[in-house]
Amino acid sequence: MLLIQNGYVMDPKSGYEGIMDIFVKDQKIEKMGSDLVQTLGADVLAQCEIIDAEGKIVAPGLVDVHVHFREPGFTYKEDIETGSKAAAKGGFTTVVLMANVKPQVDNVETLQYILERGKTTDIHVETCANVTMAMAGKELVDMETLAENGAVGFTDDGVPIMDEELVKEAMKQVAALDMPISFHEEDATLITNNGINRGKASEFYGIGGSPREAEISLSGRDLQLALETGACINIQHISSKEAVELVRQAKKQGKNIHAEATPHHFTLNEEAAIKYGTMAKMNPPLREEADRLAIIEGLVDGTIDLIATDHAPHSTEEKAKAITDAPSGIIGLETALPLAITVLVNGGYLSMMQVLEKMAYNPAQMYHLDAGYLAEGGPADFTLIDEDGLQTFTEYASKAENTPFTGWELQGVVKV
Repeated sequence: MLLIQNGYVMDPKSGYEGIMDIFVKDQKIEKMGSDLVQTLGADVLAQCEIIDAEGKIVAPGLVDVHVHFREPGFTYKEDIETGSKAAAKGGFTTVVLMANVKPQVDNVETLQYILERGKTTDIHVETCANVTMAMAGKELVDMETLAENGAVGFTDDGVPIMDEELVKEAMKQVAALDMPISFHEEDATLITNNGINRGKASEFYGIGGSPREAEISLSGRDLQLALETGACINIQHISSKEAVELVRQAKKQGKNIHAEATPHHFTLNEEAAIKYGTMAKMNPPLREEADRLAIIEGLVDGTIDLIATDHAPHSTEEKAKAITDAPSGIIGLETALPLAITVLVNGGYLSMMQVLEKMAYNPAQMYHLDAGYLAEGGPADFTLIDEDGLQTFTEYASKAENTPFTGWELQGVVKV
């Protein structure tokens, strides 16, 4: 049993915020209220772990629906154990893994392996299955069977699906299953060197780079297909102002449209790719300042309803390669909430409640997870946040350290 006392409770589902105690029994919230010490009695209190949360925000555990834990197949970068520790350190109690591991999650055996490994951690580890076999974009997986065996959604994240008819059929199937499907929107036929924006950054490196049209074209296609089929779709790691506007217009026509922004895309622009090199190389790339501001505007008006990290660990040796050879992606679980507080809350764009909505409640809702809220009878998944605390990032629970945010002083410290 657990008693959290005197914390400033914030629940994005109900919108409630205020000082309150929370009593937990058998991994569920049994009671919420004022001065529960008097209500519970001495016998119960004697069996309780008591946490004094005075001066701290008591929030639902964060939910990240876009992470890469690299297991199986690439455990020198990260594994489910170390990834889960990084998630917990960042305030996340639930994560949804992407399926671009090896072997891919296009079969029940790999799916069950990941889910069983997840059960050995201190957080809730869910996973998507692939959309296509071996992520080859040619043949759909057996979505119904994978759903029956525990997949919570479908994605070929990391690889765009170019066959429009195949995408449409996938959307029809996920609509029938009432499950989300997430898309990595980059048309590879338009990209010369991925991970770096075509513009000032690509000119600095003397490479072709990735044009915004690569994201715009596929986003427009898939949003239209979603409206036609009724599928619940998520436009992943949105990077361009045009794609934000496409989502905005599509949302006016259908409630099944979702989009996510990463902390790096609402914090940095392509200047960071010049300053930090491969540590700021990611797919899709950091674009212009106007794009960064458009992403923030999308977060403010609800066009972008999810904040997800796209936590993508790589080894030091890999990131030390030349800009055209190093892999794309950065880690993000441990820096995500501090970046949201520092950039979005302190910047006056979002309230803390709105941040929690986009980092806890909305992601859980899209994936039909019992998470992201605080209520009697609900799950006892919490994060305690010192909103005013400062921290400088120098080391990580993740195996990897590939991030441009090392050395940054950010506001917001996760306490539990």
